[in-house]
Amino acid sequence: MTGQVLVLGGTGEARRLAAALADGGVDVLSSLAGRVADPLLPEGRVRVGGFGGADGLAAWLATHRPRAVVDATHPFAARITASAAAAAARHGTPLLRLQRPGWTPGPGDDWRYVDSLAAAAGAVRGAGTVFVTTGRQGVGAFAALPGRVLVRAVDPPDDPLPDGAVLLLARGPFTVDEEVELMRGHRVDVVVTKDSGGHMTEAKLVAARRLGLPVVLVRRPPLPEGVDVVTTVEEAVAWVAGPG
Repeated sequence: MTGQVLVLGGTGEARRLAAALADGGVDVLSSLAGRVADPLLPEGRVRVGGFGGADGLAAWLATHRPRAVVDATHPFAARITASAAAAAARHGTPLLRLQRPGWTPGPGDDWRYVDSLAAAAGAVRGAGTVFVTTGRQGVGAFAALPGRVLVRAVDPPDDPLPDGAVLLLARGPFTVDEEVELMRGHRVDVVVTKDSGGHMTEAKLVAARRLGLPVVLVRRPPLPEGVDVVTTVEEAVAWVAGPG
């Protein structure tokens, strides 16, 4: 197989895909946005930093001519996903979206879906102690919440925090028992998260179920039209091998 494959994203799926491709002898380059201070690096070559939107990525594709691009960014990385679709279409570069499925509620779950972080903030206003686990970006949507707000992120948010915020800097994955202990210890009344999907961060949902706590989930942004989508690393590996 010849030609480089560009893998976008620092997700667990992106790292596993990079490792699988490298093990198969593929020249793979992983691109990370650089928003996390100490990211977990995938196998193989890595570039860190944005491309400068669709035009910047299109220019990069024109210069480097990869054989394919796999967008394995976070399900909520809507900007880079849109840029990848526009840039790949401009140059006719094969593009695949690798995105894990969202979560599905089960017996005992009390979930409410909303369309944005602002809507999530409105849904939990006055709800007591709110546990915000939506990541560091967009935390400002909760800045006006009264009462006690528990905010967990890997790095300190740039956005202003609520007056009653308690900031927890921690990197998962966390166990269900750890999440139960945290929610009990801080007397959490409601959990707010994004519908990220996957097993790495679902322990908080299991913990909320055990404690009988409601969960407000932000829906995923829609994907660009016309982009092939798979949900597993194995499917992505097969797609990369197929055009060769």
